[in-house]
Amino acid sequence: MKAARPTENYLAPGRFIDSDHPAIVAQAAALVRESAGQLENALALYYWVRDRIRYNPYTATLDPDSFLASTTLAAGEGWCVPKALLLSALCRAAGIPARVGFADVRNHLSTARMRAVMQTDIFYFHGYSVLQLEGRWVKATPAFNIELCDRFGLQPLEFNGREDSLYHPFDRAGNRHMEYLNDRGEYPDLPFEQLVAVFREHYPGMFDRAAASTGLPDRASWEGDVARETGS
Repeated sequence: MKAARPTENYLAPGRFIDSDHPAIVAQAAALVRESAGQLENALALYYWVRDRIRYNPYTATLDPDSFLASTTLAAGEGWCVPKALLLSALCRAAGIPARVGFADVRNHLSTARMRAVMQTDIFYFHGYSVLQLEGRWVKATPAFNIELCDRFGLQPLEFNGREDSLYHPFDRAGNRHMEYLNDRGEYPDLPFEQLVAVFREHYPGMFDRAAASTGLPDRASWEGDVARETGS
């Protein structure tokens, strides 16, 4: 865990949490209400990012611009790290202190294409948001949109602003879903260089040109692969 920082550091824009970007500011303003408290507004932001920004791991690249919160907002889709950065950016734009946390997880939600490219079921540097609400920090994981959960038979991650919202260990049928293996700490912004080093160590070749021939990252193929895997 990184050393505590003054709250204002979790309200200021960062390199990737570009909460001062006009599109981020406008989207936050459209989702929050002045008459509502921080908790209610945080819930509105969480559910909007969870369900309106579709989860698509095939969008993953090591292009630093792809991690910008404003990039994910414009794309309307992303994987866990960009979605967490976007939620944190929207919260900061709404005056809610926010940071990002990372962990290594064993993820049983996958496709044949992903397994072939990753050569592992461990997702290193899985990302989530951490929000300061009612005087305490709570974890919020907006990765999987509700339609994806329904297709895969997963329990959707709810968030009440008072308890950590973390992946369920089992799906609706009682099968293994997610295991947390290693806590990588919480940060005021994405530690990009660390993430790149870890990805290059554990996913050799995944982000070079050869990997592109497997179809990852082909943005359009994710939902088709999910449909084939689930028979939906």
